[in-house]
Amino acid sequence: MRHVVGIVLAVGMAAALFFAAGWGYDHLLRIPVANGGASTLPAGGGGLLHDHTVLYAFGALAGTGLLAGILVAVRRVSPLAAGLPGLALIALTVVYGLSVRRAVHYLPLRGTAYGLGFEAMLMNGILAAAGLALVVPLFIPSRWRSAAYRAAGGAAGAAADQPGASSLLGDNWSDTAPYPSNDPYNPF
Repeated sequence: MRHVVGIVLAVGMAAALFFAAGWGYDHLLRIPVANGGASTLPAGGGGLLHDHTVLYAFGALAGTGLLAGILVAVRRVSPLAAGLPGLALIALTVVYGLSVRRAVHYLPLRGTAYGLGFEAMLMNGILAAAGLALVVPLFIPSRWRSAAYRAAGGAAGAAADQPGASSLLGDNWSDTAPYPSNDPYNPF
């Protein structure tokens, strides 16, 4: 059940990467146009804290990064939640490396801010770096086991908790006395 929830979280992470991060990255890259002329500085050269578009875009990127960090770091979350979007990002980056036209062709909503921002992240290599960070939990074996399994001590501990089942070592340590030896120099 934990991995099914992980797959649902993976779909949510992929949607956050495409919509929130794509929109935010597009709006952070967009050079504002004032009075018909192109400005070379964001926010017209003023403070960025007073430009609401920059704040919303930064918030969208920060929220996506926070969600990715939670999915990577929290042990109770299935590694599929972060790993599946990471594998998709790495695969898209490989396709981009082999054929730019084909990779850009597969991007949905290319005419919107979401698609343009996602395409810009792909071209700048941000999606490749994010994909590499997101696949890390897939290679940690303890992330594939549930907390109940780890608390029970693995398969032997889980079998010993069931009534009528015996573990490999046994629960009674008094039965583990040493065998008598006929050697006079070794009392054990």
